[in-house]
Amino acid sequence: MADEALIVIDVQNDFCPGGALAVAEGDEVVPVVNGLIRRFEHVVLTQDWHPAGHSSFASSHPGKAPFETVDMPYGEQTLWPDHCVQGTRGADFHPGLDWTRAELVIRKGFRSTIDSYSAFFENDRETPTGLAGYLRERGISRVTLAGLATDFCVAYSALDARRQGFAASVVLEGCRAIDLGGSLAAMTARMKDAGVELL
Repeated sequence: MADEALIVIDVQNDFCPGGALAVAEGDEVVPVVNGLIRRFEHVVLTQDWHPAGHSSFASSHPGKAPFETVDMPYGEQTLWPDHCVQGTRGADFHPGLDWTRAELVIRKGFRSTIDSYSAFFENDRETPTGLAGYLRERGISRVTLAGLATDFCVAYSALDARRQGFAASVVLEGCRAIDLGGSLAAMTARMKDAGVELL
């Protein structure tokens, strides 16, 4: 359908087994996502793309460990292991991902002082990536999402898609979750409440 786009979220080496912030069974999304890519006329990819020493890295906060939280000017921030550093193998797309048909790659998290989960906005919920405008200019009104991780970047992207007036669905078979302290159940409920279709 010409008015639909597939948004593939962060299928990168660091989020797959063996990576710096590996999501359990993260590589299992690759064949599912490749099947989706073949079905969609419009395909957009996101790529987590952090400078070294990013403010969301636990290593940037002395005495803090990964998965602890800190208060940032834009709110509470989970601290992560160093991951998806610009130009590293960890930031590359998974080698099995059939990404060549993507018409747009949105890089996020490249501002050193703010993290970015959503394909649409940085974590301050105000700084746009430009994706909404791109989709509107292309006449796209519906988005389908898959990728990593269900309860962070996929969920935040789906919620923002709804907030921006797009119909949104998430292919759960094409996602895997981190599930940090019950985050999967919480974000699944938030997506349902926002009108995201969970497939």
